[in-house]
Amino acid sequence: MRYLSLLGLQLRKSATLAMQYRWDFLVSGGLGLLWTAAGLVPFYIAFHDRPPVSGWTYESALVVVGWFTVLKSVLDGAVNPSLLGVVEQIRQGTLDFVLLKPADAQFLISTTKFEVFRALDAVAGLGLIALAFATMGRTPSVAGVLLSLVMLASAIVVLYSLWILVVAAAFWVVRVDNLAYFFDSLFDFARWPVTVFKGVWRIIFTFVIPLGIMTTYPAEALLGTLAPKTGLGAVGGALFIAGAARFVWSRAIRHYTSASS
Repeated sequence: MRYLSLLGLQLRKSATLAMQYRWDFLVSGGLGLLWTAAGLVPFYIAFHDRPPVSGWTYESALVVVGWFTVLKSVLDGAVNPSLLGVVEQIRQGTLDFVLLKPADAQFLISTTKFEVFRALDAVAGLGLIALAFATMGRTPSVAGVLLSLVMLASAIVVLYSLWILVVAAAFWVVRVDNLAYFFDSLFDFARWPVTVFKGVWRIIFTFVIPLGIMTTYPAEALLGTLAPKTGLGAVGGALFIAGAARFVWSRAIRHYTSASS
């Protein structure tokens, strides 16, 4: 309950700061929706009025794009704003102010700042999913919705854990800005169903950088095509990556040299 209270406090602080500049809030939200619409162009060209690609029709693949948009809002609204600032704190040796607080350091660095206007992107992603099912003329089952939420939670855990690993690298490498931008660019591949990739790329995007867990599995769960074994494997994989990220973070924090050292 204490950490939920701290999370609520950080969210209120971020919302208050965002609302201080209302026009900036509205313009930023509008630009986010514009970029979401622009990202649909290559998808529309690749799938609309064409035969299914690796078993994915235009409507079913649109569900993947919807989940991608939701996760993109989480990445840009909740993960990037906080963790990118940590890299600068490590570089300057000012992480002391976080470590001295009576709370878990990983939790504190992960909840420092939120871009609340990115919630509009999440709403847009859910709208794309609703549009896809309306076009198909059916609704997802209750079991499918629940399973897709479990897969979404697993995807968020994977996304966050990969970012913690990137941040932890800053304790040794110091400058990981380019790695962060590379990860952002790589995440764009998650807008495509993982089965459209072949050969080594499919292996990379399923096991090395598990983009399949992030977007394709939630979409398959909602469509009712996700195998139970695959779902269990996704949850297990997410928990494993989370454990690995926590272990690496714990080891990395020991190598931190503060400004007073």
